[in-house]
Amino acid sequence: MDFFSAIILGIVEGLTEFLPVSSTGHMILVADLLGLEQNNVLKCFEVVIQLGSILAVVFMFFDRLKEDFLLWIKLLIGFIPTAIIGLLLYKHIKALFEPTTVAYALIIGGIVFIIVELWHKKINYDGDTKTLHEVSFKQAFIIGLSQCLAMIPGTSRSGSTIITGLLCGLSREVAARFSFLLAIPTMFAATTYDTYKNREIFAQNLDALWMFLVGGVVAFVVAFVVIKLFLKFVSKFSYISFGIYRIILGAIFLIWVL
Repeated sequence: MDFFSAIILGIVEGLTEFLPVSSTGHMILVADLLGLEQNNVLKCFEVVIQLGSILAVVFMFFDRLKEDFLLWIKLLIGFIPTAIIGLLLYKHIKALFEPTTVAYALIIGGIVFIIVELWHKKINYDGDTKTLHEVSFKQAFIIGLSQCLAMIPGTSRSGSTIITGLLCGLSREVAARFSFLLAIPTMFAATTYDTYKNREIFAQNLDALWMFLVGGVVAFVVAFVVIKLFLKFVSKFSYISFGIYRIILGAIFLIWVL
């Protein structure tokens, strides 16, 4: 992997981390198009640069996070299931980092998105939980459980948590905001653990360290812009367009890899 690839993947990460389309899945597919091998360095890169996107969330919601201790408790409650399952299944999860898995997960997730949105439209319901403060501990835990599905690349962490948030009674905007914030403990832990498990990569190759830094910085800048635009989008439109996009992209890459 060279610096050009690091920049491209950083842009992809920033664009897709908070959209319900799977950032890891997109990076795996783009890496395949760039002719990059899914070796240990690339797999670690695809996880670690997500820290750049997470720092964008911290920067944007800093005042809210600083003032709301109860919100941190809810985020930690949502994080616990992912932490436990992630530690237990780490090696098995890494084995799923390949294009075919991503393609199938994109298609299945897209179908689920469309079904849930059509159901919401039919009953004309946008949730009873209208603010982050109203999110209950039970809702936080259930959303956290659904986040475990995102360990399968292509599923989408934000996608699974947003959909579950909607099903738990959160409004569209609150579901998106809670999903963004839940990424902070989740992805910080994931990147820290992955960095530790692959520490020899940095010890043996300083160029890899610079590529990780470049990818992370690019992801931070792009994610900061995307978060603002996405929150405006969800306040006015449904997620059906994302579902359609996932199905089309998954089908294209399924044909490509097969």
